[in-house]
Amino acid sequence: QMQPVESGGGLVQPGDSLTLSCVASARLFSTYAMGWYRQAPGKQRELVARITPTNIPHYPDSVKGRFTISRDNAKNTVYLQMNSLKPEDTAVYYCNSSPSLLYYWGQGTQVTVSS
Repeated sequence: QMQPVESGGGLVQPGDSLTLSCVASARLFSTYAMGWYRQAPGKQRELVARITPTNIPHYPDSVKGRFTISRDNAKNTVYLQMNSLKPEDTAVYYCNSSPSLLYYWGQGTQVTVSS
C-alpha cells in the first residue's frame, strides 16, 4: 500500500531532540527522493527536509543545522533527527516522496514543543 507510516513524535521541551521514522513501502523506494513535511495548525504543509536517492540532503533555512534526514533503503525507512527543537517546530510531521508526491498522505506523527 502506497501510504507511509510515520512514528516517533511526542511532547518535548524547547531544546530537546526527537527522531522520527517513516516506513514507506515501494519496490522502487530506493530510487525516490524522499521528504519530511510538516503542517502546523492554520498553516500550509511545508517541506522541512529532503534526501535524494544518492543521499544528498536539502533543508530550508528554518531547520538547517538542527534537522538531519537520513534513509535506510534496506528497510524502506526515512529518518528525521531533530535537535534544538523550538516551539515553532510544533506540527504534524509527514513523509512522502519529493517533489512528486507518489504516496498517499499517511496519518503523520505529532510533534509538540512546549515548556
